[in-house]
Amino acid sequence: MTSVIEVRVLKTASDLKFIQKLEREIWNMPPLPIHQTITAAQNGGLLLGAFYDNELIGFNYGFAGFDKGKSYLCSHMLGIHPDHRDKGLGALLKQKQKESASEMGYDLITWTFDPLESRNAYLNLSKLHAICSTYVENCYGDMEDSLNHGLPTDRLKVEWWINSFHVKESLQVEAESALNPFKWGVSDDSFPVLLSTGWEGASDPVLVPIPANFQTIKSQNYELARDWRYKTREILQTLFSQGYALVDFIKGKEGLVHYYVLVQRHELQLKQKRWEQI
Repeated sequence: MTSVIEVRVLKTASDLKFIQKLEREIWNMPPLPIHQTITAAQNGGLLLGAFYDNELIGFNYGFAGFDKGKSYLCSHMLGIHPDHRDKGLGALLKQKQKESASEMGYDLITWTFDPLESRNAYLNLSKLHAICSTYVENCYGDMEDSLNHGLPTDRLKVEWWINSFHVKESLQVEAESALNPFKWGVSDDSFPVLLSTGWEGASDPVLVPIPANFQTIKSQNYELARDWRYKTREILQTLFSQGYALVDFIKGKEGLVHYYVLVQRHELQLKQKRWEQI
């Protein structure tokens, strides 16, 4: 399908109206105002649209960010029409974003995603090779859209260092030999249940499970969804405080859970230095 997809930079008000229509179809919530997105596009931001037969089916919106003397592209929204998911459009838009951002002078792109959404985790970590060591509790407050309603909007803030060794060559992680200390079981309604959150000592790498289908759990067993939210919050915050970073995501053989792969962040820095010396 990707051979007939056209991805282009969006800058005009008429282009941005297409984004508003798609936002409503994806999230059933009020869209971003055009005066905001067009201003961002004209001041270091980047909006990309994926078109199929001249119909907008996916978009990516980012604006310029700045922190402690460092500029970066803050990738705020990525949306794919429900009829065109699981076709590689997310990865296609992100790759185009990486190319365009590099041409604009950026070397870092950041964004957030729900720690329990396995589809996003797989794209961000396994396919794009972003990394993460920042956990934000209830990042956006209460949200009423179908994906977020009823639970704290916890988010992981990822870093995509687009010129780094990890993005260009990927860190080789022996996931099969990783420590898997966080045990899980199966509920009476056949959903995965996280049984342990305790963590002691040091190991590299470490696996952390999350549900393969969190939204299904949320729709059918709300209390279990809350349990996953608070337990994974505790685990990831503990590991991040001890210097770990998310570097990969692997699919579990059982089909009920998948796994984050974490290593010590200083290992990434050592790999980067060695790579730069080659």
